[in-house]
This record gives sequence, C-alpha cells and structure tokens, in this order.
Amino acid sequence: MPLDADIAAFLQASQDSGQPPLYELSVTDARQALKQMTLMVDAPRLEVARFEERTIAGPNGDIRLRIFWPEQDAGGKRPGILLHYHGGGWVLGDLDTHENLCCTYCARGGVSVVNVDYRLAPEHKFPAGVEDAYAALCWAAENADALGGNAGRIGVTGDSAGGNLAAVMCQLAKVRGGPAIARQILAYPSVSLTPESNQTYPSRAECGGGEYFLSQADMDWLMGLYLDDPAQVTDLRASPILTEDLSGLPPALVITAGFDPLRDEGKAYAERLRAAGVPVDYHCFNGAIHGFLSFSGAIGAGREGIDLVVSCLKEHLAA
Repeated sequence: MPLDADIAAFLQASQDSGQPPLYELSVTDARQALKQMTLMVDAPRLEVARFEERTIAGPNGDIRLRIFWPEQDAGGKRPGILLHYHGGGWVLGDLDTHENLCCTYCARGGVSVVNVDYRLAPEHKFPAGVEDAYAALCWAAENADALGGNAGRIGVTGDSAGGNLAAVMCQLAKVRGGPAIARQILAYPSVSLTPESNQTYPSRAECGGGEYFLSQADMDWLMGLYLDDPAQVTDLRASPILTEDLSGLPPALVITAGFDPLRDEGKAYAERLRAAGVPVDYHCFNGAIHGFLSFSGAIGAGREGIDLVVSCLKEHLAA
C-alpha cells in the first residue's frame, strides 16, 4: 500500500526544510527540533474542565506531572485515570510535546489524564525513566480518590518509547503485585532493543533508511544515549517482548504504522499478547509513518488514530 498522500506531502516538506537528521544533532538541538516540529503539526488544544501541574516524590528525585480532568459525569460517576508516557526515544519529548494529545484524550475520551515527565537520558540513564514511570503509576492508584478518579479503571498509554514504558508498566505491575491496570494502549511501541531486532523484524530494513521520518540511525543514536551498558538490551524493562510469560496482562489496543521501522515488532508483541490469552485489538495504519498521532494537524491518519484511541477510552475507562 502506498503512503497516504498527506503523509507524502508532509515528508516532502520535511525534506525541503533542510533539517539534519536527529542523529546528527546535539541532544539539546534534537529536543528543540522535535518540539518545534510537533507543535507546528499537532492537533488543536481542546479545552478540559481543569488542569494543574504537580510534583511528586520519585525514587531518585521529584517527578513533574501535568494532570487534566474531564467534565464531571452527569450521574456523578468517577472517570478512569490514564497514565500517559510521551515518546521521543527516552531522550526527546516532554510534557509540552504531548499536551494537546493528552487534552484530546481527556476531553473526548472522558478520562482524567496524568502526563508524566519521567527523567530522560543521557542525563538519567536506564532504568531511571522506567522507575519514574512506575512511581507515577503507583501514585495515581494510591491517590485515585483524591484525584476524583476511579481506581478500578486505570489505564496506561504511550507512543514509541512511551509505548515501551506503557508495556513495561503492565509487566512490572504484574511482577510487583500492582497497581491493577485495566487497559494498555500502545502506539507504535518500541519493544525490542536487541541487535537481533534488525534481522527479526523486516520493517527495520524496509522503512529504516531515513525516508519515512524515523531511521535506524536515529534509533541507534537514541538507544546509545538511553542505555548505560549495551548488555541492558536484554533487560525486560528495556525489551518487554523478551518476557516469556505474557499471560494475565491487561487487555490491549496496539497501533502500528505501515511505513514505520517499528511496525513488525509492534505487531509481534500484539500477536504474543493474544497467544498468551490477552484480549488484543490490533490496528495497522498502512499508509502512515512513525509518530503520526502527534502530526494529526497535518495528517488524516493521525486524526483517525486518535479517534480509535478515544473510542477505546470511552468504552473501557470513562465514567
């Protein structure tokens, strides 16, 4: 299937801009470049009932959260709580790059959203971000009543590296005895960091040359900044697809893109979840590229993908 026409135009405009690839930039410049591009093509910010920023204690320092609340249910029912972990290769991205997405999930999906500012590499190497993400999940579960939320309807979501963290949260909650997670929503997740991934998943070679936004060179650069030791690629908190027993994990919505180097591993993770007895709704947007949910102001598939997530939230987590 060919690229969607609006995505082809988006990629051409990116190429014409003369912006160097991420791996050729400094970390500071790469962060700024990704933020600037995302804010230019993001969906409009939807109004929520209220929002505020809080700081909670993490395992090795404070964690900043940005929390969004939906309009109160007419029947007084409490909304579910969605933990959101932003993408950006564990190095890039922040609360601002994904704010509009969180507002959309809150306003349209009818859930409270906790956007988590987990620590980033290279300043904070693996597993710092993982443990921050888990601390935020535990905090939300423990404070569900104070947040006006339903502790029985907690979900996790993220895109790319954030999808990795969301998947890992479900596995950690299982082995650490909680919190209970009702739903996982993984958007083009990175679930395998091992060198063998380049041979195991053909989409790495098919789509990783740089012509479809995310390249293998970008991923290698980001992973090198994220991990403190190459041997950590087999740590289940880095490569959750390596976990042998996936049974008992929360029902999942897994979204991939046809022209994404991560397409095949996302599909493989969905298939392994299903084989382990986990209910899975899998959707591949065949004409789309990595990151397309964040480009919904310019890409139709991004709007369709957001609609899919919103439907999942309304059905499974909303009041």
